[in-house]
Amino acid sequence: MFDRLEIFALASARAQHAAARQAVVAQNIANADTPGYRARDISSFDETWREMQMGGGPRDGLPVRTIDANGTASPNGNSVSLELEMLRGIEAQRAHSRALQVYGSAMSILRTSIGR
Repeated sequence: MFDRLEIFALASARAQHAAARQAVVAQNIANADTPGYRARDISSFDETWREMQMGGGPRDGLPVRTIDANGTASPNGNSVSLELEMLRGIEAQRAHSRALQVYGSAMSILRTSIGR
């Protein structure tokens, strides 16, 4: 029922996007010492949301696309910067928290409107 309301679909997709970004950040940090490893990130939420809408909506899953983070490579070819990964992790955590707040607020409004 609630998945048909746009605000719930948007909040859910935003939380999934943040979780996917956090997973990519964790993978980058885990490979910080791997020679030749290129740091990755995922496409922006706006781009992901547009692709999801074109693909028929949330039932098709979140089309998260991994991209190269375009970092400067060290002499061994590794492009992971732990400082940048920490910032990306914080951004992902904040985006996830924001999505949960939106979801919670929408639930409160819905409950108030039906008198519960």
